[in-house]
Amino acid sequence: MMKTSIGAAGLIACLCGLHPQTAAQTTAAPAAQPQCVAFIADTQTPLWIESLFLGADRNEEATDSLFADIVRMHPSSLFMLGDLVSLGAYASAWDKIDRDIRAVRTAHIPVHAILGNHELMFYSRTGERYFSEAFPTHRKTGYCISVDSTAVVLLNSNFNELSEGEQREQDHWYSHALDSLERNPGTAVIVVCCHHSPFTNSMVVKPSEAVREKFVPPFLRVSKCLLFLSGHAHTFERFKEQGKDFVVIGGGGGSRHQVLAGAEQNWKDISPQQKPIFHYVTLERQVKSLHINVRQIRGDFRGVDVGYAFDISGTLPVGD
Repeated sequence: MMKTSIGAAGLIACLCGLHPQTAAQTTAAPAAQPQCVAFIADTQTPLWIESLFLGADRNEEATDSLFADIVRMHPSSLFMLGDLVSLGAYASAWDKIDRDIRAVRTAHIPVHAILGNHELMFYSRTGERYFSEAFPTHRKTGYCISVDSTAVVLLNSNFNELSEGEQREQDHWYSHALDSLERNPGTAVIVVCCHHSPFTNSMVVKPSEAVREKFVPPFLRVSKCLLFLSGHAHTFERFKEQGKDFVVIGGGGGSRHQVLAGAEQNWKDISPQQKPIFHYVTLERQVKSLHINVRQIRGDFRGVDVGYAFDISGTLPVGD
């Protein structure tokens, strides 16, 4: 798989004042294209046991359709929030997603990613090696990519696969990065991403208490942090906590998860009751807000449309 190129604008990489290994990197959008950024999670082909208990919904076809739509929409960058593949330690598991990613990169769209739990199943070192070959700019203890005035902070929520030293390193880096981005006048918005969701009503996977303890408090205290994205739960959910948006976008192709509804919910989901089975999201910075589109596959699989959209207002400065 071809490597993502980082242009000279990556000097903004040091807007955080970070050491070189974890400095923010900047990717430039194609000329005359809107500053739109895309995010997708959980593109893995279902394991046989998942298909047995959760059912199959033309999952691989859905992933291909979403990637084809991403190429057509041509965002400035694509971010993949873990569980790209079913079993990351097996080379053959990467064949299909490699083709989809190659199509995106061939269209000159940079692709960045973070580890999910499926990349690390059974033989975590082998899975991490395959992942690093596909994404050489990835750093397992956190890294940041800046697209225009939007900083995307990418974190590793596979805490059981991190040593105590690596967890301390990530905690320190995360806090320092947010503080630096908050002070930097060239950063208008911070989007924080990890794989495991701090809030979800999924009936299949639990919300991550560790993410709520480690990643959520720094996000809440920094004013430029407007959106927290995660996957792991194969559904779409949107929560408001202390006035900030937490969105689950696990609809990249994995087996569908049912969610608790009504009074049974652990957290109040403010997204529509009718959940898109397969989707990804785009984010566009407007003058005083962020506009988020949920692009979902039609029920007849004959296209991808915006099924849900919302705006997030924050402390964005007027103009660029």
